[in-house]
Formats: sequence, C-alpha cells, structure tokens
Amino acid sequence: ISFLVGLILAYLGADQLRMVGAQIFIADLVAIGMVREIGALMTGIIIAGRTGAAFAAQLGTMQVNEEIDAFRTLGISPIDFLVLPRFLALIMMVPLLTLYSSFVGMLAGLIISTTIFDIGLFEYYTETVRALELKHFWVGLSKGSVYGAMVAYSGCLRGMQCGRSAEAVGEAATSAVVTGILLITITASIMTILYYRLGI
Repeated sequence: ISFLVGLILAYLGADQLRMVGAQIFIADLVAIGMVREIGALMTGIIIAGRTGAAFAAQLGTMQVNEEIDAFRTLGISPIDFLVLPRFLALIMMVPLLTLYSSFVGMLAGLIISTTIFDIGLFEYYTETVRALELKHFWVGLSKGSVYGAMVAYSGCLRGMQCGRSAEAVGEAATSAVVTGILLITITASIMTILYYRLGI
C-alpha cells in the first residue's frame, strides 16, 4: 500500500511541478510526505484493521469463555497481564513499521521518477537526502508510536467491553477497527497542527 501511495504522490507532484519545470522536487514531495505523514498514517490504518481487530477478538473470546473472570478470581489484573503487553508491543513496533513504510513509498517515487519522468537516479537520490532532515524522521516515528497506542487502546477497550456471546465478539472486532481509525484521524490532525505551531 505504501508503494502505491508513493507512486500516486509522485504522479500528482509531477503533474503540478511540470508546469513550472521543477520536476526534481518530486523527490522532496514524496520523501517528506511519506516520512512525516503518510507512512505513519497508512501503517496505523492497516494495523487498526489487522491487529486492532485481533486484539478485540482475542480479549472478547476470553470474555465469553470467562477467562478474564478467572484471572480476577486468581488475583491477577487483566489489565497488567493482557492489556499492557499488547499496548507496549504496538507502541514499539508501529514506529519500525512506519520507517519501513516510508522507505517503500520513497522507493516507489524513485522508480516512477527515473523511469517515467526522466529524472536521473543520482539526482533523485541527492535531492531526497537534501530534503530530509532528522526532525522529519522524529515526527513520523512519534506519530507512529501514538497511532500504535490508539490502535492498542481501541482494540483492548472493545475487547474488554465485549458481551458474553459469539455475536458480541464480531461486533467488538468491528467496533475496534472503526474506533482505531477514528482515533488515528483525530490524533493525526491534532499532532500535525501542533507540530506546525511548534515549527517542527
């Protein structure tokens, strides 16, 4: 998905930049766009659909089978034993997946620019390195961590709120995905405005 988004960015950028003869800046658009925003956003949405739903289904099934009640009876906190590890796992892994996603998107921009728009490989690489600063990576990685936390929160919340039927497990998984994507969209907007105001 990141490869295809990088491809779309390159085509959109080329269409506009061609008017002023500045097609080399496709590299800036794709690199900064993928690293700061789109890499984290695409990763968050895919993780919400895959892992958020899985968390809700797992915890919901445990709720139906009364395993969570058994933990409480044994004096084991379900939050510490079931929720916290999932939370930490996503906070740590989503930034790494975001980084991978960003590089795949930049690779798509490179391929399109060099094969379709006659930009040299070395020129594209040089422009990408010039455009990217360390702060762009920190912004993307911080957003990835927050999106991971939002997905874990929504998946675990809906799983723990699940009813006592098989139908309720499916509803919890669906609700986790919708809640996760909604929270990602809200936090993306807030963080983008905040970083803009801070000049980062």
